[in-house]
Amino acid sequence: MATTGRPPGILVLLRHGQSTWNLENLFTGWHDVPLSERGVEEAREAGRQLTQAGLQPDIVHTSVLIRAIQTADIALGEMGRTWIPVRRSWRLNERHYGALQGLNKKETSERYGADQVKLWRRSYDVRPPALESGDDMHPARDARYAALPPELLPSSECLQDVVARMLPYWYDSIVPDLLTHRCVLISAHGNSLRALVKHLDGLSEQEVVDLDIPTGVPRVYNLRADFSVGSWRYLGDPVEIERRAAEVKSQAR
Repeated sequence: MATTGRPPGILVLLRHGQSTWNLENLFTGWHDVPLSERGVEEAREAGRQLTQAGLQPDIVHTSVLIRAIQTADIALGEMGRTWIPVRRSWRLNERHYGALQGLNKKETSERYGADQVKLWRRSYDVRPPALESGDDMHPARDARYAALPPELLPSSECLQDVVARMLPYWYDSIVPDLLTHRCVLISAHGNSLRALVKHLDGLSEQEVVDLDIPTGVPRVYNLRADFSVGSWRYLGDPVEIERRAAEVKSQAR
């Protein structure tokens, strides 16, 4: 992409705080669950950290899932910026975990074996077992996806699928906002944000598989005029950030 001469933009990625199903160690995917009490506090803390860093988002993008929406609302509330424009898209949703959604991660690991569950959870191109189209948890039965062509609605996804559905939204919606706004906030999920980080940081398939994004911690990018990465950093206590990343990594154990 050609250099435009504009000043570098700031992109903030925020993985939603702990949800109620995270707390119960359940595969969540596209199932809609709210934040836990800890998740609410993580979102508040993210808002405080952004304020302390002098970062003021001008527009926010979220998925259409309540845990990401709540995280954005709470963080912006801490900043006194709930009035900024909001865009929402299913393309920022978490990875669809297919028939695993609603199952306990540890129990699933004991049933199918740790290696198989790790393959479903963390491989780049292996999908979990698909959800039946008639299942009540299938997105075809959810009003928020009613306008989407049926072929776009997943029954299961791998990370590669998430990259493929997320990138059009990056180019068509987020990049234009970065051209007109100084600071853009994205409140989304572990896998949709990993997909974006893969693109931004030029990660290999193995590198992105090994990436663990902590919950409720702002990941701040300083972007050059051509949207390449000048630098990035997490906000907050490094020890706490490492603890949250390790907690994400160990969920199936």
